[in-house]
Amino acid sequence: HVQLVESGGGSVQAGGSLKLSCVVSGYTDSTYCLAWFRQAPGKEREGVAAIDWRGFTSYTDSVKGRFTISKDNTENTLYLQLNSLKTEDTAMYYCVKGSSRGQGTQVTVS
Repeated sequence: HVQLVESGGGSVQAGGSLKLSCVVSGYTDSTYCLAWFRQAPGKEREGVAAIDWRGFTSYTDSVKGRFTISKDNTENTLYLQLNSLKTEDTAMYYCVKGSSRGQGTQVTVS
């Protein structure tokens, strides 16, 4: 039973930064992919960034060069560094593994 618990969201001004964290537990597979999704009110869920067990990363075009996904295997924690934030980045951000996701953490940019 995979569990994901996000933290680190908040309210920032445009141009600011945040770092999201997600503690992942309950999985045993050695080959995996972890991802961050986001969903803004009235919009569809959007994949933001992903990282696999080898450390290979991918990003949606709108966040390339601004967001960085990383993981700490010793702490079973997934991170998303958000820099140069824009108002359009405002959304609930979710940590995802397979069909499991966390409760989300809100990011609001004004």
